[in-house]
Amino acid sequence: MSSNTPPITPQIVADHGLTEEEYGRVLKALGREPNLTELGIFSVMWSEHCSYKSSRIHLKKLPTKAPWVICGPGENAGVVDIGDGQAAIFKMESHNHPSYIEPYQGAATGVGGILRDVFTMGARPVANMNALRFGRPDHPRMKHLISGVVRGIGGYGNCVGVPTVGGEVNFHESYDGNILVNAMTVGVAQTDRIFYSAASGVGNPIVYVGSKTGRDGIHGATMASADFAEDSEEKRPTVQVGDPFTEKLLIEACLELMASDAIVAIQDMGAAGLTSSSVEMASKGGVGLRLDMDKVPQRETGMTAYEMMLSESQERMLMVLKPGKEAFAEAIFRKWELDFAVIGEVTDTGRMVLVHHGETVCDIPLAPLADDAPLYDRPHVPTPPCAPLASVPDTKDIAADLLTLIGSPDLASRRWIWEQYDHMVGADTAQRPGGDAAVVRVHGTRKALAMSTDCTPRYCFADPVEGGKQAIAECWRNITAVGATPLATTDCMNFANPQRPEIMGQFVGCIEGMAQACTALDFPIVSGNVSLYNESKATGGGSAILPTPAIGGVGLLDEVDRMCTIGFKGTGDIILLIGDRKGDLGQSLWLRECHGIEGREAGPPPRVDLARERATGDFVREAIHCGAITACHDVSDGGILIAVAEMALASGIGAMLDQPLHGTAAQSYFAEDQGLYVVTVRDAALIDLLSHAEAKGVTVARLGRTIANRLIVELPESDHVVALADLRAAHEGFFPKLMGDEL
Repeated sequence: MSSNTPPITPQIVADHGLTEEEYGRVLKALGREPNLTELGIFSVMWSEHCSYKSSRIHLKKLPTKAPWVICGPGENAGVVDIGDGQAAIFKMESHNHPSYIEPYQGAATGVGGILRDVFTMGARPVANMNALRFGRPDHPRMKHLISGVVRGIGGYGNCVGVPTVGGEVNFHESYDGNILVNAMTVGVAQTDRIFYSAASGVGNPIVYVGSKTGRDGIHGATMASADFAEDSEEKRPTVQVGDPFTEKLLIEACLELMASDAIVAIQDMGAAGLTSSSVEMASKGGVGLRLDMDKVPQRETGMTAYEMMLSESQERMLMVLKPGKEAFAEAIFRKWELDFAVIGEVTDTGRMVLVHHGETVCDIPLAPLADDAPLYDRPHVPTPPCAPLASVPDTKDIAADLLTLIGSPDLASRRWIWEQYDHMVGADTAQRPGGDAAVVRVHGTRKALAMSTDCTPRYCFADPVEGGKQAIAECWRNITAVGATPLATTDCMNFANPQRPEIMGQFVGCIEGMAQACTALDFPIVSGNVSLYNESKATGGGSAILPTPAIGGVGLLDEVDRMCTIGFKGTGDIILLIGDRKGDLGQSLWLRECHGIEGREAGPPPRVDLARERATGDFVREAIHCGAITACHDVSDGGILIAVAEMALASGIGAMLDQPLHGTAAQSYFAEDQGLYVVTVRDAALIDLLSHAEAKGVTVARLGRTIANRLIVELPESDHVVALADLRAAHEGFFPKLMGDEL
C-alpha cells in the first residue's frame, strides 16, 4: 500500500462529511486507518446524495410494482412496458446546489446527467422536462439565477438534440438561498435490449468511454449533501462543466454498441464519478474489480488517484465488455471521436483495488461501501394540522382578482422560458408546452407518451400527508386530461436538513401521502432521487425550503390522434365541470395573491379523495377516447376560473359562466378543489355524456358556454367581464418585465 498520503486527522474526516461514528465504521470495515484515496471513496459513497442514509428506510414504503413495470428503483432509471415490444425508460434527478452556485453549468450538467441515466439502459432519449423553484422575483440574485438556469437547460438540451417539452416553475421566498433544479428525461427502448449495471464475469475487461477526466466536480456529491453556509461562491470548483456535443456523440456511440452483443454491464459516471459507477457495478454483481489509474484518460497533468476517483467530469461511461470485444467496441468509439480505454478487469475478490504508478493506492472491501452504508431512522415529528380558516373573505371584484392571479409569478405565462427550449426537435412532439401534459409520439408508431411534472409545495408545508397525495394525484390528473393512461412515476424528493425532526417529519408525511395515492391510482414509483439539506445560511437567503416532493409521471396514448388539449375548439360549446366541488379555499393562491394570507394562517390544503379521484379521472379518460369531450383542463392552482381562463387563452375563444354560485363567489371560482376537470362538449354529445356519468356515479355540472373575445362571469347583482386582450396582457407580462432583455 502506498504511504505517499497525508495522515488522516479529525479535521480531514470532518471535511469529507463523515461523522466520528461513521469514521469508526470505516476503521472497522478496513481493520486499519484508510489513506486519503480510500477515505474519499468512503465519503462519497456514504454521502447523503449517494447512500440515501436518511431516506432509505422510508423510501421502502413506496409502491414500486405493477404488471407493466419492467424495472423499478435500484437501476439508473425506471422501465415500463408500452406494448409492441417497446418500453419507456425515465427518471428525474436534482441538481440544486450546483445550480445555485453556478446556474448555467449547474442546470446544463443536470440535463446531461439525467440523459445518461436513461440512455445507459439502452433507450434513445425522446423528451426532457424540468421542475424549477426560484425565490422571490425581486431578490437581488434571482434574475441571474433564472437566466442562467434557463439558458443552461436550453443550451444543453437544444445542442444534444432532445426536445424539452414541458415542466413547471414556482416562486417562493423559501428558495431565495437554495433554488431547486430538477431534470427529467424520458426515453424509448426495445424490451429485449435493456441494459443493466451489474458487473459479472471474472476477467472481463472494464472499459472507460467518453470524455477525459479533469478536476471539475470533485466533492460534488459531498457538497450536495450539506446545506449552504456563507462560502457558497467558494464551492464553484465542485460544479461540473458540460459539453452537450460530446454527449450527443456518446449517445450515438453507446446505442450503436448496444445493438451488438458486446456489453455485459454499463453505468454512467454521475455523482461521485468513477467511484460510484465502479462500486455500484461491482456491488450489484457481487464481484470485485481492479483498476489501473494510469490508463484513465486524463485532460490535466499530475492527477492523483484521489482526484480521478472523485472527479465528476461529464460525458463519461463505464462498461464491462465480453472478452475479445475490446477492439470492436474501440472502433465504434473512435469513429465517434470519443476516448476509449481498458482500465481494469472484473475480479472474484469482492474488493476494489486501485493501482497508480505501480503502487496499490486503494484496497478496500466493496460490501461496506454499498450494502453496509449507514442507515438512519432519524427522529421525526408530524407536522401539526393547520387550524381552519378563522374567517374566509369573499371576492369583491372577480375580474380584478382574475387579472391579479393570471399575472402572478406562479400562474403567469412561461413562454419566455419555453421559447428558449427547442421543443420540436425530432419532429415527434405532439403537444407543446402550455397544456396539462406534454405529448410525444413514439417514433414510427401511432402511440404517444404523455408526461408531466407536478408538486404543490405550499400544500406539503401545511399538511405533508395531504400534500404528498396531491402531488401524485395532480400528475395522474394531468396525464389523464390529455387522454393518456397513467403508467408510473419518478420522484425528486427535495427537503431541508433531515437532522431537524420537523423536517424529517415533512419527509415521512409526504412519503405516506404519496404511497396512499400511488396505491389508489395504480401509479407506482419506478425511479427517483432524494435531495436533502436544501437550506441556506447565506446572506439574504431563507432557512429551509418548502417540502417539495416533485413528481414526474408518464402515461400512454394508444392513438395520438385521440389526444385532448386545453384550448376551446369553437364558440357555442357547453362548458362542464366534472368532479365534486367543495369550495375549500385553504392554501389557495387566491388567498395568497389577493389577500396576503399564506403559510399556516392559510388553513389546511384541499383534501384529495382518492376513490373519487380515480372514478372521475377514469370517466374523463373514457369520454376523451370516445370523442365526447372537445377540450379538457384539470383544475389546480387558482381554481375553476383560472382553468377556464387558461383554456380561453390557449384558443382565443372566450367563455360565459352563467350558473348559480356554489357557496360564495370566491368559493365557486377560486377554490382549488381536487379531482376536478373543466371540459367542453358539443350539444349533440351532452345527453350521452350525462347518462354515462350518472351510471358511473360521477358528478357533472354545467358552467356555461364558449363565446367570442371575452370572459364573462354572471352573478345575480352584476356581470364581471374581462376582455381576452386584457387577460392575455396580464398573463404574458410577468417574465418579460422581470427579465427585460436577459437571455
